[in-house]
Amino acid sequence: MNWKRGMAVRGGNTAAAVEVRPRPTAGLRAGIQRASALIVMIALGAAMAHAQSPPANPATTSSSSVVNRSAAGSASGNVTVILSAILADDGPPIDQGVIWHVFRDQPTAEGKRLLLSVSKDAAPHLKLDPGEYIVNAAYGRAMLTRKIAVEAGKPLTEVFNLNAGGLRIEAALAGGELLPDRQVVFDVLSQERDQSGNRIKIVSGARTGLIIRLNAGSYQVVSTYGDANARVRADVTVEAGKRTDATLVQTGAKVTFKLVAQQGGEAFADVAWSIIDTKAAIVKEAVGALPTHILAAGRYAVLAKRGSRTFRAEFTAKAGEAAVVEVVAR
Repeated sequence: MNWKRGMAVRGGNTAAAVEVRPRPTAGLRAGIQRASALIVMIALGAAMAHAQSPPANPATTSSSSVVNRSAAGSASGNVTVILSAILADDGPPIDQGVIWHVFRDQPTAEGKRLLLSVSKDAAPHLKLDPGEYIVNAAYGRAMLTRKIAVEAGKPLTEVFNLNAGGLRIEAALAGGELLPDRQVVFDVLSQERDQSGNRIKIVSGARTGLIIRLNAGSYQVVSTYGDANARVRADVTVEAGKRTDATLVQTGAKVTFKLVAQQGGEAFADVAWSIIDTKAAIVKEAVGALPTHILAAGRYAVLAKRGSRTFRAEFTAKAGEAAVVEVVAR
């Protein structure tokens, strides 16, 4: 599939206003909301690619399978049912990556719906008995479930409009340098909230550059840089049939710690470290001579324990700057 071209949106930091710089195209909606403490760059690109690197040469033989049969119905009836999926109105059929589940509509005595068939064919041809069925089409994290009615002697073709798009996420430093995959991960949260009022996480630990397939709508992306508390957030909108490219600009500071006998001295080994924020919460703990962590900008205290003695120092992590914090053992 080919993506439609879109536009770019640039979000400011906490103090700055949102700045919008459209590319020379018209009639497209940016759909990106401002996120605090970060810069977001969104480009709605040309048609949907496949997340998590689906097979480049899918098998040509059918991948449909009958899961179960019973007197309540089967996936080997006498009526032909053809299923296909699209991303948006008037879009082309999705040619791979869709997983279909077909259930009997009437629940069993235990209150469960009978799973009749699972297929990874883009457009499976099923044989079903007359009756009503629940069909689920899943394309990555995008999905649609609805009921179909099969009538005797009437072949049926059903097109599922998933109303879905793709989200491709990267992270960069303030100077524009992209962060490598091993240093940053992303979580994607939906607008729905749990009983505690928190957004529901639908994707956890996504890697940079992969395309995540989602139903159209608004989402929040959380980017974690390193293994401590350097996180930024952005609200993005995924549009049906389009890919949203989001680059989250990280402002974390790389800080290295060393316990020394005097300023500029050699680092002691076998030191247990605790990094504490202004609310007295432990941000990170480590053991070693020269631990390095990425911290959110702000003020901290660090405790260095060696043997029975503990030493303390305070420091400020400045956005985007590397620093060495020496704790003098005295």
